[in-house]
This record gives sequence, structure tokens and C-alpha cells, in this order.
Amino acid sequence: MKIGFCSNFCYNRQMPKLKIEKLVEGGQGIGYSSNPVYTGRAFFVWEALPGEELEAEIVNKRKGIYESRAVNILKPSPHRTVSPEDHFLSCSPWQIMDFEYENEQKTAIAIESYQRIAKLTEEDIKILDIKILSDNQQFGYRNKMEFSFIEEGDRKISLAFFERGKKKRIAINGCELAMPAINTTAKIVLEWINKSGLTERNLKSLIIRSNQKGETIAGLFIKDKINFKEYPEINDTFLGFNLYYSTYKSPASVITEVLYQEGQDFLIEEIAGKKFKYGINSFFQVNISVFEKALEEIKNSIPNLSNVVDFYSGVGTIGLSLTKNAKSVILVESNEEAVSFAEENIKSNSIVEAHCHAPTSAEKALDLIKNDKILIFDPPRAGLNQKIVDRILEVKPSKIVYLSCNVATQARDIGLLKDVYNIEFIKLYNFFPRTPHIESLCILEKK
Repeated sequence: MKIGFCSNFCYNRQMPKLKIEKLVEGGQGIGYSSNPVYTGRAFFVWEALPGEELEAEIVNKRKGIYESRAVNILKPSPHRTVSPEDHFLSCSPWQIMDFEYENEQKTAIAIESYQRIAKLTEEDIKILDIKILSDNQQFGYRNKMEFSFIEEGDRKISLAFFERGKKKRIAINGCELAMPAINTTAKIVLEWINKSGLTERNLKSLIIRSNQKGETIAGLFIKDKINFKEYPEINDTFLGFNLYYSTYKSPASVITEVLYQEGQDFLIEEIAGKKFKYGINSFFQVNISVFEKALEEIKNSIPNLSNVVDFYSGVGTIGLSLTKNAKSVILVESNEEAVSFAEENIKSNSIVEAHCHAPTSAEKALDLIKNDKILIFDPPRAGLNQKIVDRILEVKPSKIVYLSCNVATQARDIGLLKDVYNIEFIKLYNFFPRTPHIESLCILEKK
């Protein structure tokens, strides 16, 4: 079963035969070769499943390991499936397996991380009974997409993704992970781009967000200050178009200057009976259906009349959903746009128990970590700053609710806290089906 070919980026033209042992955090299969040349060397292989025998191209060699991609599957796994997209490796590399097996693999990877990094025992794992929850929607769930661009042979601009692990871009016609309204809006903006005379050199990225009603807003980031006679037409569902100048010095989609704006620069989403306003660059959960399931567990863990501090709070989706339980809620967020929307969300939902701390990073708000507070954390992939961990161990708050998009860093932080805290609960959530990403919720209680 041939599934690829050796690209120009191959480290060499050798095609070692490998036996894949397991999938590891990050999504690759790890395998080894019987060839003496590669004795003791680990191969981390994309497009590979446990138990498969295959030939792989070596893409990169570093620190004694080979980063690889499967080329010819000699013995396929019974769980292997045909992906619906050609570009799946760029957006969702686990399209190659059946969904039940994906959930099994995510559970196994998470448990291995808790054992290896947090040093949880087999008995701990058995007591916690760690399981993964999903709503079984495998595609069309993402409410935010970021596209790049590429100029094809006829000089026509196409949407693009970067090849995984490379700087090379590949043309796409939308993405199966995106909510359908996002792909529809992307086509409208792309058609305008091709009429406008913009070139690949001018273009940086396109961010489109959608709510569950199918309403969208779009932000196009360009590297030059250009004005146009016409712009994309908004409509009843395409609610707002924003054109941003983003300096070439910035590697990401950072707003340097707003060049044009029509319609809304925000969307409103209803979650757990409350309405939340958020913008193009606000942090907001990508899979609302599964997030609401995690939110219900968080609400159940908060005793009545609690004083809550919600760190990395974004526009307030977690903290402001707890006001029926909480006596007070403090939102801590560094992004000024998100704080502005959070303040609006407090007012629009008539929440008197909550307020925003001045825009600041979590590690600069250590004075809010007190022993009479319940702490909520939903940090970026890096996990908790050491200053936060040290402050927790110093003052010993009664309860910590820790939602994470990176099991490894969450496991690291649990390991640092478990001498003082009991692990009451761990549950996994498949926020990102068909990708290797795992969301995990942990509840810690002071001993």
C-alpha cells in the first residue's frame, strides 16, 4: 500500500523498513528498524499506526532520532482508514484511523504521560478511571480556521496550509474540520482577493470564525498598506470583514493597523445559557459542543458561595458560567481585546458577582492566589509558570480546577503539586477529533 513518495526534503534516499510500536504524544508512530545501520535509533513516523510494518522516508535527523513519513505500508493496521482529504497531514493527521481507535489511542497516550511525568501509579490510574469523552462529531466542528495563501501556475491565489514540519505551502479548497460556514466565507474572500490584484507577496493570512448559528467574521492580514475601491460583500451570515496591515517583521497574524472594517468585528456565542462576545484574536474554545461537557464538570466541582479566581480567562467563558455557584469571580487575562469583551460579557449577562482584574499575565497576579480561593486554570500549552506553582504551594488554596490542552505539561504540574493536593478527578475530552490533540480536566483538592 503506497501512500506517498520521497520528497525533495528527504534526509537521504534510503527507505528503512520499520515496525511501529505505538503512537506517541504529538501524533507520530514510533518504530525501529532491524537494519544494523539504525540499531538503537528511534524513528518518529507520520502516517503510521501501531503494529504496522512499513517503509519510511527520512525527513530529518536530530539528536539520534529520525523524523520520518510512511511511504509504503507493507502490513497495514486493521484500524487504518482512507482520509477524506489530501492535505490531512497539515491539519488533522489522524484521519487515517477509525474514530473509536483514535479515542483509545488518546486515552493511552494521556495515561502514559500521567504515569511517566506525574509519577501516578497503576493504582492511581485505576482509581481515577480515566476516560475520554466526545460528541462523535468528527468533522465540521472547528469554529476558527487560519489559512495561508499560495500562487498557483496560472497566478491565481489559492488558500493554503503549510506542510507539516516544513515551510512549504500546499493549495487547499477549504478544510473538512471547519464548520461549513467558514469554508463558504473563505470562498467569498478568496474570490475578492483574486479580483483585487493582491499577490502572494502581499498576503499573510486569513482568519475566519463562526458561531453555532453559522454566522461568520473574517480578518485578512496583509503585509502592505493598500486601499481598494471594492471589498468583499457581507450578508446575513457573513457579518463582518476586517482588513489588517500586519508588518512583515511579525511572523504571526498580529494587527499592526486596521485598514478597513465593515460590519461586525465580533461574534456572539451562547454557552450554558449565557451569551459571550468575542473577536478575531480573542481566545475562544474551538469545539463548543464538547467544551460545554467539560464546563458542566467544572460547574459541578465548585461549591456554592465559593470565591473563584479564573486565570487565563479569555472572554470569561468558564468563570462567568459559574456565577450561580460562586459568591465572587475574578477574571485574570493578559490580552486586552479579551478583557474588553469580558467586561462587556459581564454587563450584557447582568453578572454582579464578577469583575476583571486589570489586563495582566497570570504570573503577575500572584497576590490573587489565596487560601480562601478556588483557582481555575486554562493555560496555554506551556502549562503553569513556576512562579504560580510556587505560590500555590506556599498558600495552599483549597481547590484547583485545571483544564489543559497539553497533557504533558499538565502532568508535569500535577507532579509538582501532588504532595500537597489529592487528585480527585481526571477526565479527557476529544476537543480536536482527527488530530493528536487531547484536552484534559483535573480537579485537585488540598490534603
